[in-house]
Amino acid sequence: MNRTLYDKLVDAHKVCDLPDGDMLIYVDFHIMNEYTSPQAFSGLDTKGLDVWRPEAHLAVVDHVNATRSSEPHDAASKLLIDNLQANCTKHGIAFYGLGDPRQGIEHVVVPEQGLVAPGMLIACGDSHTTTYGAYGALGFGIGTSEVEHVLATQTLRYKRMKTMRVTLNGETAPGVTAKDIIMKVVQVVGAGGANGFAVEFAGSAIRGLDMAGRMTVCNMAVELGARAALIAADDITERALQGHHHSGHCAFESETWVSDSEAVFDKEFTIAGAEIEPLITWGTSPDQSVPITANVPSKKNFVSPKAKAALERALQYMGLTEGQPAQSIKIDTAFIGSCTNSRIEDLREAAKILDGRKVADGVEAIVVPGSAMTRIKAEAEGLRAIFEAAGFEWRPEAGCSMCLAMNDDIAMDGERVASSTNRNFEGRQGRGARTHLMSPAMVAAAAVTGHLADVRDFK
Repeated sequence: MNRTLYDKLVDAHKVCDLPDGDMLIYVDFHIMNEYTSPQAFSGLDTKGLDVWRPEAHLAVVDHVNATRSSEPHDAASKLLIDNLQANCTKHGIAFYGLGDPRQGIEHVVVPEQGLVAPGMLIACGDSHTTTYGAYGALGFGIGTSEVEHVLATQTLRYKRMKTMRVTLNGETAPGVTAKDIIMKVVQVVGAGGANGFAVEFAGSAIRGLDMAGRMTVCNMAVELGARAALIAADDITERALQGHHHSGHCAFESETWVSDSEAVFDKEFTIAGAEIEPLITWGTSPDQSVPITANVPSKKNFVSPKAKAALERALQYMGLTEGQPAQSIKIDTAFIGSCTNSRIEDLREAAKILDGRKVADGVEAIVVPGSAMTRIKAEAEGLRAIFEAAGFEWRPEAGCSMCLAMNDDIAMDGERVASSTNRNFEGRQGRGARTHLMSPAMVAAAAVTGHLADVRDFK
């Protein structure tokens, strides 16, 4: 029988069918952070349970920690971090805490440490666990009760999803990045358009991406509503597995972790790579985006009253007007970081734009490398010097930082941020903060000009 990559992964991890139609699946690897795990450990203690396979878990500090120093920025953050460390010590779980040379954002650290490989099933109490689909692995976010269950049993109750394939064919134009590709997909499919689906990305535009780009695409598939995102394993996947300390966690068999040629998907989308331009979001949902050369939409662009009302609300929150040119939007802050775009490849692309240029007057610019290892590599390549010479603040500690208002990197009410992150919801980066999503290179361009700008003008 012809099967999709998603179905192969689910079938390979199914323990048994359950009476209600769900199944029990085995989890190869589980990741925790300081924010979503405390209640799970408390549940184990209440029930008198131990962690069944401590070696199949990893805990990382990334959500609430400060990035200016290795010390927690307040008592509440310190409590969460200390609590996670104590629980990991008690149960014999690996812990990458502050000051650890392996510490960083969980979805940057795991591939960096060689802990993901094709054919694996990875769970984590964070929605952007879909990132690992870039390796031909099944990754998805889980809730607190599920964290407790996987700690105790290494299994989860699971309901098989429908399948969607998004095919991106043809070469993309210069200046178009993986971030623009996934933002275009979100624009076309819609936020929530993939609810209940596992999405596979295919086509020559996807095959042409390096592993960092593939991770960006799978990371932001969550903004489609997808709970799983996948890219078939190939030679690029194999090369990405080489040279890591923990490589070999799972055997690589590229011919196995691909969809069969005759596999049928429940839903299909096709997008031409040549039609994609550098994009920016103008509204408060990741699907509210336009090319940087375009204007903010007007009511005339929409038919339904619901869409017009959504436009009006988004414009009011964002402080924009209908038909306003995207490049007329001035910014207060430029932020490069997050599990979406803080890898060494992202920093290199931004540095190309910044080299020999200066951040515009009145713009606060911040860059937070995604891990300690990424920071060290970037510094060795001279990237820190380029960022700092341009006027960016180089943060020495890795973390989620300004991606979400859960630490001391918070945008103020009305502050407008050019951001390489994944979500532009109301209040995501701080109460009243206004977020515009774009690629790291586009953030650099905005920082230099003081307004949203076309990165292609800098080439």
